[in-house]
Amino acid sequence: MGSLLLVAASLHFSVLAEDSLHTGFNQLLVEHVKPIANGASTQVDYSGFKRDSARLTTYLESLAKVPKATFDSWENDDQLAFLINAYNAYTIELILTKYPGINSIRDLGGFFSSPWKKEIAPLLGKKRTLDEIEHELIRGGNKYNEPRIHFAVNCASIGCPALREEAYIGARLDLQLEAQTKRFLSDTSRNRMDGDILKLSKIFDWYGDDFESAGKTRQSWRGTSTLNEFILLYKDALKLSPQQVSALVQGNANIEFLEYDWALNDTQ
Repeated sequence: MGSLLLVAASLHFSVLAEDSLHTGFNQLLVEHVKPIANGASTQVDYSGFKRDSARLTTYLESLAKVPKATFDSWENDDQLAFLINAYNAYTIELILTKYPGINSIRDLGGFFSSPWKKEIAPLLGKKRTLDEIEHELIRGGNKYNEPRIHFAVNCASIGCPALREEAYIGARLDLQLEAQTKRFLSDTSRNRMDGDILKLSKIFDWYGDDFESAGKTRQSWRGTSTLNEFILLYKDALKLSPQQVSALVQGNANIEFLEYDWALNDTQ
């Protein structure tokens, strides 16, 4: 009987992973995330999330109930969608602990502490930090080999790629990540090419290794092995001219990384 119950529970959570597990978070995002800059980015109505904090808590509690064994049985896309949603939802909850009395997520840290190192997320059998979710579960060991996650996880800052107005779902994850990547690269306040100088978000500096595989054990992503090759996949989003494309292909373009704006991505 015990084994049958375990199987039933596993099947139950598998179904949830594919559809209804993220429904509550999806509705909150629909209600409280607003497109700006002609859709190139978003702002977050943290006041609205504050009013609906009980709904956010219910969603996070549902994530905490998913056993690690069940998570391990899911397809990679379901796992990754789960982890991205968890990161984003716990980041919002962290902001709400001091909102509206903060101007940046970094206000939640101190000289000897970091908001990303606070143990705030009961997930997959232990209490985790945001850093653990991102760098160990999502990026660790290159299990998912997915550089586009950097345009999906959201650090509650203006400089960060947009928080998507819907939850990530395994069945649509590739389409969602592709849309987020094009959206971010089309935002000229964060990424652009001026002449032969490619001006990119600091994200590409901090996580450069995730976009490169040449001479490393890291698996190539869609045939790319360098940052230039990754960028060239999205030349249309960046509106690159033929001359700029040629400069990137030939390695003649200079790269500059733009300053990161840590101000809160609030609608206020």
